[in-house]
Amino acid sequence: MLLLKTKRMILRNFKLSDAAAVYTYAKNPKIGPIAGWPVHTSIAESASMIEKYFMSPHIFAITLIDNPSHAIGLIGLELTDEGNGKDFMSSGEAEISYWIGEPYWGNGLVPEAIETIVSHAFNHLNLETIWCGYKDGNLQSKIAQEKQGFKHRLTKTDMYNPYLNEVIIEHFTSLTKKDWESK
Repeated sequence: MLLLKTKRMILRNFKLSDAAAVYTYAKNPKIGPIAGWPVHTSIAESASMIEKYFMSPHIFAITLIDNPSHAIGLIGLELTDEGNGKDFMSSGEAEISYWIGEPYWGNGLVPEAIETIVSHAFNHLNLETIWCGYKDGNLQSKIAQEKQGFKHRLTKTDMYNPYLNEVIIEHFTSLTKKDWESK
């Protein structure tokens, strides 16, 4: 199990035993739809999502350093062929995805987690560019990305999201290893 530490968090791989904690936050209608997935309706559904999507070597449960067994969110890397940007990303690139439970909004945890995952991607996975997207109107995600040096690169006005069966406007930002090193 890979652990990444920040000042206030431990980012670790997901376990099925995280299902109850994930459900605590993912049942909130303010979380899933803005991140691109439906509101969870049961612990079993959260367990299924963990098993199908979250149990990847590059996906991490966000936990607080004083309670690493309680997942409060997710941050991870979707490599070239996995993320929403797969139609414009190339080899050596990845897309960051993340969400965090509403009680933890506004505390700077997501920018801190992004900073750590970017460092991991550039220093340990030897990636050259990291992409990140946010749904139109998600100002919190836009700000979190900008705080880490991500710059707007493109907007897709007709992005189809099969999980919610909707067409959305998605903004994509990116950060190159060269720009990150010169920060």
